[in-house]
Parts: sequence; structure tokens; C-alpha cells
Amino acid sequence: MKMLISAKQYGFTMLELMISLFVGAFILAGVMFTYLGMKVTTSDTMDIGELQESGRLAMDMLKRDIELAGFWGNFIGNAPSDLVLAAASPSAPTTDCFEGNNNGTFPEVGAVEAFNVMYAKEAEAGTELNCVKSPLTGSDILQLKHVLGQEITTATATSNTYFIANPQTARFLRGTGAIIDPGGNNKLWEYSHNVYFVQDQTYTLNGKNVVVPTLKRMRLANGEMVSETVMEGVENIRLLFGLDTNDDDRVDTYKTTKQMSSSDWDQQSAVVTSVQVFLLVRTLEEDRNNPPKNQTFILGGEGEHQRTITRNDGFRRKLLTSTIRLVNVGSDQWVI
Repeated sequence: MKMLISAKQYGFTMLELMISLFVGAFILAGVMFTYLGMKVTTSDTMDIGELQESGRLAMDMLKRDIELAGFWGNFIGNAPSDLVLAAASPSAPTTDCFEGNNNGTFPEVGAVEAFNVMYAKEAEAGTELNCVKSPLTGSDILQLKHVLGQEITTATATSNTYFIANPQTARFLRGTGAIIDPGGNNKLWEYSHNVYFVQDQTYTLNGKNVVVPTLKRMRLANGEMVSETVMEGVENIRLLFGLDTNDDDRVDTYKTTKQMSSSDWDQQSAVVTSVQVFLLVRTLEEDRNNPPKNQTFILGGEGEHQRTITRNDGFRRKLLTSTIRLVNVGSDQWVI
């Protein structure tokens, strides 16, 4: 017997298909929007973290060096007659960093001007320190001199430069790797002379060459001033110097590097007691997806002495500032 089975088959109507496609597209658009938003947020977070880390490390290094400016170990003389260089200083580096009077690596015995332990200037075409080549125009150059904070107690020294001192006399000595005996009640310290500046450097990043502003320094090593990289991405340094003009250990006025005079650097009529440091840092690559554009930063100063930097590109930037107190100034300053 033959059986016939009748069955009805139902499918989606055109309207149902259109509604389903619309709902699916709406959900997919939401997912894509969320993904793109998270991608941009993640990129921004990474850029901000990079800027924070680069700026913090560069600021910490400058802070430690600035705080030690004018530190001369156990030497405590505070007048020209209190200091006697027990021996002639070593010969100056071939490419010494200096500008003005008594401002080289080693002091000039008998000079009328004080030995500058801190000096700065704004980089302009043809006016940079002689040892700094092609610094970024409009950024400050900072020169610092002092001995390192840790006294050397080991008998053997490297070929760096050293400061041997007691409370009344001192001398500079270039190590040869042999044993150094300070003698008597003298103590031995390593001498530091650093010059910080900003310069463009070319790096290979993700397979392509990019030009990156970089914080660099000239450092006294083995009797010569050598160049080394401190931190990539530092675009500008601005310095304001706080001067105490009435010996009350308080800042009476702030001056930019252009406003500072030779007598200010000598710290005779006024004493530099603090330094305001402004660092403008930027990412190494532009953000093509979410460029910041139209950025304006004020790096201290007032009126005509205010430094304003405006950028209209895809690089993210961050301005960091810190006020650093100098502890080796005033009645303890070292003068020859």
C-alpha cells in the first residue's frame, strides 16, 4: 500500500531576512566601534606611559647632577685665600667645554673671576658652547661641575680625573690606573664635568630611519669630553635660575639663561639657590590614527622672556617641570 506524506516547509520571508541583516550589522558595528575605541585608548595609554617614563628618567638624571653642582667633598674653604691648589691641574681636554672666563674643565689659578660650577645658555646659531655641535635652536645648554658624592676608598683608580682635598687645600689629578695615595688627611673624589643639550639624532625604527630629538651630554671621561645619549624624545630644555640677592636663603628673583650675567654665574652679588627645569618630551613616532594636532606649551618665563612652543603634527607631547634646590651654594660656594 502506498502512503503519501504531506509536509509543509517554511523559510524566512524577505522582511525577516532584512531585519536579521540589519540587527547583525548593528551588532557588528558596535563590536567594531568598541574594538577601534579600545585600540585608540590602548595606543594613547602606551604613548602617555612612554612620555611619562622618558621624562621622569631624564628629569631624575638632571636633578641628581644639578643638586651636586658645587660639591667639593671635604674642602670647606669659603674665600679665595682659603684654597691653595697644591699642584698644577692636568692639561685641559682637547675639546674642552667652556665659554667666558674661568669656565673650563679646570680652574684658572689667579683668575679674578670665580670658577663657574654651573653655567647655561640658550642655543642659537653660532653661539653654542665650543664643544657642542648643532644643538637644537631655542633649547638651553647646561654645564655642571662637582665631585661625585661617594668618596673613593679603594687604592686603585681608573684613568678618570680626580679631586684630592683636605679642608684647606686641593688639587686635580688624572688617574693612570695605578695606585693613588691621597696622603695625610686628604680624601679622594672623582671629578665630574657634564654639559647637557638637545640634538637631533637619526634612528632606525620599525625598518625606517626617523629623526628624533635627543637629550645628550658631553662628559669628562679619560681626560676628554665624550658625547653620549641620555634619553631619546626630549625635544626642549628650559631653565630658570632662582637667585638670592639679600642672603636670606630665599629666592628673590628668577632669571632665564639669557637674563643671567657673568656676575650672576660668579655668584658674587647673588647666589643661585634653585633651578626650575622644564622638559618637553615627545613620542618617537607620529600617531597616524589619532593625531593630537595644535599643541601649545609654555616653558616658564614672563612677558618677552616667556618661551612658548606650538606644534601642529601627529607627535604626542608632555611637559614636565621640577624645582631643584641647590645645597652647595651660599657661604659654602667654592671660589678661586
